[in-house]
Amino acid sequence: MAVRHIHDTKSSLNDEHKIVDRIYSAVMQQALAPMTKLSESTICESFGVGRMKARRALLLLASRGIVELRSNRGAFVACPDQKDADEVFEARIHIEPSLTAKAAESIDEQGLETLNEHINKEKQARQSENRQEIIRLSGEFHVLVATVSGNAFLTRTLRELVTRTSLIVAMFGSGRPSCCRDDEHEQILEAIEARNVKRASKLTREHLEHIRLDLDFTRPHKAEPDLVNLLRAD
Repeated sequence: MAVRHIHDTKSSLNDEHKIVDRIYSAVMQQALAPMTKLSESTICESFGVGRMKARRALLLLASRGIVELRSNRGAFVACPDQKDADEVFEARIHIEPSLTAKAAESIDEQGLETLNEHINKEKQARQSENRQEIIRLSGEFHVLVATVSGNAFLTRTLRELVTRTSLIVAMFGSGRPSCCRDDEHEQILEAIEARNVKRASKLTREHLEHIRLDLDFTRPHKAEPDLVNLLRAD
């Protein structure tokens, strides 16, 4: 009985993460517009799951800021506005330059290797013009730099901010495939490699300001009318 219970639990978690990943991908690909309603019944039909799994998946998405849960109304794709973006970038600009400076002070060879490998992944994603992967990897670069700094608490905080930034960029980024200018991560890494604390911090701040300036909150969003087919599991 215990073995079956463990198997059922793992299966349930797999179903929920599949739902989360599919909806997250649809948002990143701009197939789901802000304020699109995500009903439990639609998720159940799309993934062939019960309401409890659909509800738990929506709670996970809400915890990441991808979905908003509204009392007596249901779940909707989050709709960050310019004020939300300003607050997120203000928080990042307060946190990240100092984390990058600390990384430049303390990074070891393994950390440098990890960041260089990541930069290569970003280049490959840009070559293939995979917007979703570019946004994901761009955010991950910032989290990796924070991880190298050694401050676990601020890294967790930054990870949440990066997730929210990815949502904002996916919805309101300029039409370019990349939200980050192609060489700016490389410049930051070069400053870290050179142990140039001031330059690493300065480049990080400028980089975040560039991302913010590339946002366009006047862009129209077209929702996918057939949510069941959009979200349907393979």
